[in-house]
Amino acid sequence: MDELESIRQRKMEELQKSLQGRQFPASPITLTDNDLDQSVSKYPLVVVDCWAQWCGPCRMLSPVIDELASELQGKVVFGKLNVDENKMTAVKFGITSIPAMLVFREGKLVDQIIGAVPKQSIMEKLQPYM
Repeated sequence: MDELESIRQRKMEELQKSLQGRQFPASPITLTDNDLDQSVSKYPLVVVDCWAQWCGPCRMLSPVIDELASELQGKVVFGKLNVDENKMTAVKFGITSIPAMLVFREGKLVDQIIGAVPKQSIMEKLQPYM
């Protein structure tokens, strides 16, 4: 093994170790006003489902979000933010109707998905960011 190959191998091992430390949850994480910024910066691609307990369409969308979190584990992290309990985030991002999903890439808001849209539509909307 020459020196270049040795360096390449060592760098690959370092990269794999660093990625192992970053666990991608297989189910949505619960987010709050206090931890939203930290959470969206921790992972490369985060989708925040803004919902409320009284919202029928939000409850219809919930199992879809759960499925996507499992299917896209390692690529996308899904979070749930109750807008009734976390009003600062709703105001900050101009959430006026729910369900609404905020798409963050590398900690920056890059897109929104408004309404109870089908699973396939969510997948299509996320594809350019993966």
